[in-house]
Amino acid sequence: MSDVRRMPAMQNLPAGVRILPAGDSEAFVELFVGFALAMLAGVVAVYVVLLLLFHSATLPLVILAAVPLCGGGAFGMLLLTGNALSLPSLIGLLLLTGIATKNSILIVDYAVLGERAGLPRDQALIEACRKRARPVIMTTIAMGAGMLPIALGFGADGNFRTPLGVSVIGGLVTSTLLSLVVVPAAYSLVADVTERLRARMGWAPRSPLAQTTESAATAEPKG
Repeated sequence: MSDVRRMPAMQNLPAGVRILPAGDSEAFVELFVGFALAMLAGVVAVYVVLLLLFHSATLPLVILAAVPLCGGGAFGMLLLTGNALSLPSLIGLLLLTGIATKNSILIVDYAVLGERAGLPRDQALIEACRKRARPVIMTTIAMGAGMLPIALGFGADGNFRTPLGVSVIGGLVTSTLLSLVVVPAAYSLVADVTERLRARMGWAPRSPLAQTTESAATAEPKG
């Protein structure tokens, strides 16, 4: 469509004449609009669920920071293998959103528990990455092995489903390697910004250890 719009005949169209996408071009536009809406709805739903679970407006943002990490690997693998960006590849991106979010939750949740146990933030993040690296890698290996036959085109309609497996495998590689670096960095950055805002607003800082002690005292039965 870009090549068509650059043609000399398309530069000076008569009054009342305009270019309308049709056929594959129209279907492609509708596909991307639907995918964008589905991705937006998925991210909003995940944020709301994490907001209810963590009772924090910033921790869900840290967890969702892992979602863009899988996009580069998915698009890059599609480019390297020569597969087109199609409906199966977009479905793979939606699938990667859930996997990347799950891996990020493992790291953030363990870091929060470490801070509440009295560990310094940096040490809690290091322990979280060290302890949670095994389940993250296990998930990547299992998912990648399951998608390998699809990426190789085995079975019926193999050529149609190949972009799905290729995008998932590529996104898994990048999200696994980068989530252990980006998620702790985002956690530390958001925590520093939150503390500075609380100090500027004159609010007393709330340490995770104090919150745990307060929660334990509240949960202790009276009488």
